[in-house]
Amino acid sequence: MDPAPRATPDDRHHRLDPRAGLISLLDRYPREKLGVFTMGEDPVDWKSWRRGSPGDLSGEQLLRAAQEGRIWLNLRHANDYLPEYAALEEEIFAEKRDRAGVRTFKRDLGMLISSANAQVFYHLDVPLVSLWQIRGQKRVWVYPPADPCVGEEQLERIVLKETAEQMAFDPAMDDLADVYDLTPGRMVTWRQNAPHRIVNGPMLNVSLSIEFMTPAALMRANVLYANGVLRKSGRRPRIQTAPHPAALAKIALARAVKASGMSKTFERNLPETFRLKA
Repeated sequence: MDPAPRATPDDRHHRLDPRAGLISLLDRYPREKLGVFTMGEDPVDWKSWRRGSPGDLSGEQLLRAAQEGRIWLNLRHANDYLPEYAALEEEIFAEKRDRAGVRTFKRDLGMLISSANAQVFYHLDVPLVSLWQIRGQKRVWVYPPADPCVGEEQLERIVLKETAEQMAFDPAMDDLADVYDLTPGRMVTWRQNAPHRIVNGPMLNVSLSIEFMTPAALMRANVLYANGVLRKSGRRPRIQTAPHPAALAKIALARAVKASGMSKTFERNLPETFRLKA
């Protein structure tokens, strides 16, 4: 009988240190792609959301910063850079396809590592989103994607990337929200463009964030994009859904504007204003 395989130092390290998987993830993920953010404590103060640089910190130092500070680490498109996350993405979306007949593309499977009591301010996303909790606990408020929570002009500006995804928040809107408490093993998804905000519990949080498009979701995004372009020329466009002829024309317009390169003139990027240090 062959002897049992002997544990390597790396194997023993992973068993002894529950942080080892996160440290390895942070070390292997492309440093130039890592999103580093900090924020204030008032849920109304969305302008305190700031982007920073990870500097030359190691994975262990980055994890310690998340454990001891008030930061939000966003490892977007982990599926594009790390093979095990690519395999997980394929498994998740194969199940969507097989069980629900949903065709998906523009998939972004990312990891979120965030500090105790950190928050993401009131904002919305252009794609469809699902949030899976792995470690810690967080509360998620999800609001209707319509007035008074978000107006069409505001939505168009976000789709055009003229403005940040964060928006001014009125606590009175909580009366309109669905509220979810996420613990390990639970997930939540919501309607496309639904505003939401997130507050962590008093512990380190680890979550899986998945963004994706379906044909219907991409059509809606292109209609909103075209509406934003049309509104700049003095029109007062409305949202239609395909196969409405106006929606199909707007999809063609959005694609033409993007192909022309004009879309880059709309975009605003959040500058880096701080640098993490050991």
